[in-house]
Amino acid sequence: MNWMKNMFGVEKPIIAMCHLQPMPGDPAYQSGSTESVVEMARRDLDALQRGGVDGIMFSNEFSLPYLTKVEAVTVGSMAYVIGRLKNEISIPYGVNCLWDPIASLDLAAATGGRFIREIISGVYASDYGLWDTDAGKTARHRAVIGAQDVKMLYNIVPEAAQYLTSRDIGAIAKSTEFNCKPDALCVSGLTAGSATDTQILKIVKESAKNTPVLCNTGCNIDNIGLQLSVADGAVCATTFKVDGIFENAVDYSRVKAFMNKVKDIRKDL
Repeated sequence: MNWMKNMFGVEKPIIAMCHLQPMPGDPAYQSGSTESVVEMARRDLDALQRGGVDGIMFSNEFSLPYLTKVEAVTVGSMAYVIGRLKNEISIPYGVNCLWDPIASLDLAAATGGRFIREIISGVYASDYGLWDTDAGKTARHRAVIGAQDVKMLYNIVPEAAQYLTSRDIGAIAKSTEFNCKPDALCVSGLTAGSATDTQILKIVKESAKNTPVLCNTGCNIDNIGLQLSVADGAVCATTFKVDGIFENAVDYSRVKAFMNKVKDIRKDL
């Protein structure tokens, strides 16, 4: 677990999402609005960093509905936005090219991202259709492109999906740890902003004893103490938005208050 402490410099790091607005190729993209995508990302990045988060993860969150095999235009657009912001990033950052681990690794290698979060293992019935993965291919691709140092965060409870056959989450965590050697395991709720079940977090934590476990959705100022009493860190987004609404911009005051609470929690570790 030392890699997280080494990368972020703290125990139980908070990785904040920087959600990118619709980009070229996305259904909701407005022609000619790429520069506004950059500016909105810049504003959110500034609020998150000033608020004190420990890491940033750039994602094409508003590319809905997502693809499991991402098109080149999305990778190129995300690389353009991140490249425009790179000199302003002062904390460790990663990327999430929804929902394609190969594209995410390519984007990380191109932009200097230090980690990815994706659905890397398992077969699911999902809102996006049958969702198949190939963990071995993804691991080999990381090696081929020279991205061995890019950490892979495995989401083993994916949003809007479930395993094609019934499997106990403890067994999934244990076998994924053994077979895939993930750098971390992420546990999610049903959708972005939906609370993660603390009991499921506990089961995953007890089953994968040598792998960091992150609470992946639904953390807020009221439950973060409970979630961090189990998890090794958290990925946060909606709670940082104006009025706690997914579609809104990041609210600096909400970030600052949340991170002050997290710092108080860390004092008792």
